[in-house]
Amino acid sequence: MAVTRTKDTYLAARYKRVASRRGKKRAIVAVQHSMLIAIWHMLTHDVAYHDLGANYFTERAGTARQTRRLVTQLNNLGYTVRLDPIAAA
Repeated sequence: MAVTRTKDTYLAARYKRVASRRGKKRAIVAVQHSMLIAIWHMLTHDVAYHDLGANYFTERAGTARQTRRLVTQLNNLGYTVRLDPIAAA
């Protein structure tokens, strides 16, 4: 439970993502599973823990993929979306 309360960590971000979809209890189990996998890799490969960061999931998706997903969500809500890129300063 303490890991879920930390800020700017991969495990806290994982908890929030899973908890929003599956619930708090399942999210805790998912975080425990992620911790076990990390511990196994650390022991197997003899490396120190390296946290991926809280924004790992947003960086992994990429901007184009995230843009498509958000536009689709707005279209499903009944909005028409027009995207104009910001001019470089």
